[in-house]
Amino acid sequence: MYVTHPLIRKQVIESRLYQEVIVGNASQSNTLVVAPTGLGKTIIAILLAVHRLEKFPNSKILMISTTRPLVNQHYNSFIKFLNISKEKVIVFTGYTSPKDRAEFWKNSTIICATPQVIENDCIANRYSMKDVSLIIFDEAHRGTGNYPFPFIARRYLQESEHHLILGLTASPGGDESRIKEVCENLLIKNIEVRTNTDIDVKSYIKDISIEWRKVDLTNSFKKINNNLEASLKDRLILLKRLGLSKSSGIKVPKKDLLILRQELQERLANEGGSPETYSGLSSLAACINLVHALELLETQGLVTLYKYFKRLKNSRSKAIKSLLNDANFLSAIRLTENLSKETHHPKLDALVNIISKESQKKIIVFSQFRDTALKIVEELDKIGGVKPIRFVGQASREDDKGLTQKQQLEILDQFRSGEYNVLVATSVAEEGLDIPNVELVIFYEPIPSEIRSIQRRGRTGRSRSGKVIVLMTRKSRDEGIYWSSFHKERKMRTILERLKIKKYSPRIEVDQKQLQDFLKVKHTIIIDSRELASNVARELLEYGIVSKPKLLDVGDYILSDRVGVERKTTEDFLQSIIDKRLLEQILNLRQNYTRPILIIEGRGIYSKRGVHPNAVRGALASITVDFGIPIIFTENEKDTAGMLMAIVKREQKEGTNEIQIRGDKRTLSTKEQQESIIAGLPNVNIVLARRLLNEFGSVDKIFSANVNELMMVQGVGKKIALDIRKVITALYKPE
Repeated sequence: MYVTHPLIRKQVIESRLYQEVIVGNASQSNTLVVAPTGLGKTIIAILLAVHRLEKFPNSKILMISTTRPLVNQHYNSFIKFLNISKEKVIVFTGYTSPKDRAEFWKNSTIICATPQVIENDCIANRYSMKDVSLIIFDEAHRGTGNYPFPFIARRYLQESEHHLILGLTASPGGDESRIKEVCENLLIKNIEVRTNTDIDVKSYIKDISIEWRKVDLTNSFKKINNNLEASLKDRLILLKRLGLSKSSGIKVPKKDLLILRQELQERLANEGGSPETYSGLSSLAACINLVHALELLETQGLVTLYKYFKRLKNSRSKAIKSLLNDANFLSAIRLTENLSKETHHPKLDALVNIISKESQKKIIVFSQFRDTALKIVEELDKIGGVKPIRFVGQASREDDKGLTQKQQLEILDQFRSGEYNVLVATSVAEEGLDIPNVELVIFYEPIPSEIRSIQRRGRTGRSRSGKVIVLMTRKSRDEGIYWSSFHKERKMRTILERLKIKKYSPRIEVDQKQLQDFLKVKHTIIIDSRELASNVARELLEYGIVSKPKLLDVGDYILSDRVGVERKTTEDFLQSIIDKRLLEQILNLRQNYTRPILIIEGRGIYSKRGVHPNAVRGALASITVDFGIPIIFTENEKDTAGMLMAIVKREQKEGTNEIQIRGDKRTLSTKEQQESIIAGLPNVNIVLARRLLNEFGSVDKIFSANVNELMMVQGVGKKIALDIRKVITALYKPE
């Protein structure tokens, strides 16, 4: 039997009682649907969308998915199943311009979009969700923290005349507090749970067998392991001797090291630096790198490890430099380099053996790391009848370009059609992708997240029975990660069963009048469009301030005709000292606004990026004394938004004001250009640049001065003088 409805194409949606029951309940209140992969959560969303369009004929449906491939997948589903004009179903991603989005919104009925796009459009006030009768959050377990889902849900409730929210997930997490957080953030009042054991869904569940294949590290791997552990042991002993760590055991989890680093950075920020703290931070950074190297060795292979070593060699970090002077670490690098060309991780050999026997099947291999995925493809390419392809995200790095959205979609289509029969994927393929007839899923390594583990397994057993194989290295981090994920998943199943029995329904009371009052905009600011990537604009909207995005040449926020604000995180502030951007930015801010302000956001200004505290103090002193620009320190993005709101209220009267954009980057005066040139020399700040210019009278004379003459200027020691001369006299070597 098939579902019949004027808005649904004939004989395309199979009638399933549990789906109709869920849709009926979800039509009454905001609902989270928790169900295994393959039970048709997308169909539930489509059926509910049909119900809302029938009830509110002129309304819109908004389907929000976490990735561009998923957005396109849902777009195709709506086109496939619904009797609706193709022109009425649209896609909003970063590839659709803001101007086009505002125009397309007017004439659309169904919008499939990424959350970042909808969030940015809400902040910029490009359109209203007044006519949206249903919003669907796919992969709803993402609705925690600063992810856009919660913000969009609140905004939707504020604007929509006939609001209803549907969340979809196969894996909400193994912590009941997390599930409650998702429900509260998405304003969910009802949870519909289905598990594999439920009578009404059991007949639709395909069997998935799970097998674990364990391998042993070879002696050559153990030699590298011993060198890395010896190097790690030395630094852990130092941390213990400094009183920064209670244990020097080499099995220390990376998580514990990261927590300790945060504690030391906070100590440095609050109490100032001591030799012990600086030494501890450097040793700790080296420990984190070593633990990661051990993880790659045990779980990935020598090629991935060697590429990591090569990237470390290009680092300027003191911690890395100390490692590169460590005999044990250097031995590990040499052994890895010599063996990487001919020695495979035992996992890779096991993988090749498995796929050789299963070459007639459609297979997905999951790997945590791109380098490993590339090596896997290279080895599988050697097997007759196997046609592998790598599937990664869009982000690029120096030695590895990501895939464009177009390339991702092409690869998925080629995999579906059989042009490739093995998809070697990173986490980008874990969530939601509808790839039918995958008969085998292989984990190259266990993963600690129960959510991701379930997502991976869910790529098989959709239209037929499937199989999952998990590769593990004995007596390694693999085993610990596997058991961690196992216990988390078992806990999640227990929670879901309890929720199902109790019909858990968190009480979310929403005062609509209060929300509508809250929405009344009193102030408008201009924001650099690049700042939309931060959470500041979102927080400003929560305060009732609308941000108008513009590409600004000077400053990040314009609060009035006279107030321009440059916002920098502590990391960006320190980096701008290193790369000499700070002087020009401050000069332009001072020139264009009578009330310029610099906001430095976050802690650790004296502990991050390896910038000496005296250099930081010199920059801060110059900004306030030489340029007369006040500096405001804020804790985080929320605090920054609150400070901007406080300033806006002082600058703007009730109602929105037209704000003049100032900030065409002006041509610097001769004096300023001279200062900028000299301040670009190594270890020379603006104060020292002025001393040099006052002493010598011109840039030319400074460049002609010898070391002894330079050292006559206060603040110029022998090292600085030598560095200046080196830069001036060294021959330019193009790359």
